[in-house]
Amino acid sequence: MPFGRKSAKPRLFLNEAGLYDYAVKALGRHMRTEAELRRLMKTRVEPGEHGEATITAVLTRLREHGYLNDAAFAETYARLRHENEKLGQRRVRQDLQQKGLHSDLIEETLEARYGQTNEEALAREHLERKRIRKPENEKETARVMRRLVTAGFSTGVIYKILRQWDVPDEALAALENLDEEAHEE
Repeated sequence: MPFGRKSAKPRLFLNEAGLYDYAVKALGRHMRTEAELRRLMKTRVEPGEHGEATITAVLTRLREHGYLNDAAFAETYARLRHENEKLGQRRVRQDLQQKGLHSDLIEETLEARYGQTNEEALAREHLERKRIRKPENEKETARVMRRLVTAGFSTGVIYKILRQWDVPDEALAALENLDEEAHEE
């Protein structure tokens, strides 16, 4: 016998007051952008114009009360990723884009946060934080490179760090060939 719901009750949609409470609780769990919150609330209101109007009204109220501010979200997010996780600018940009922030706001935030940052020093701090040590062979060199690319650092900085670690030229050449092939595709 299949396991299913006993009786599928019709989903009740929230009115403006209920949706506001839902949004405040969602923001209380963790910070969200306006786009993320809009996506969450969309499932809780009736489809169509009336539901969109309700969402817009709730978002306006949240902004007025200071619960929702994309600029503050972007600054806090970038600061935490920079200071705590030691992530590169490219990774933070990608994450903020996925969260639905406007590109102008992202550029402004990243310029303020990463404008005076030495990317090589930040990459070294990231390696230290993740306890990644000097690679011993080509396989480990490729792994270090993948980790740094994923963390948002440019390939120029990565190669510079690997050269300073005295990684054999053959390993760097193999990586550069792989990097060129990846860019061609």
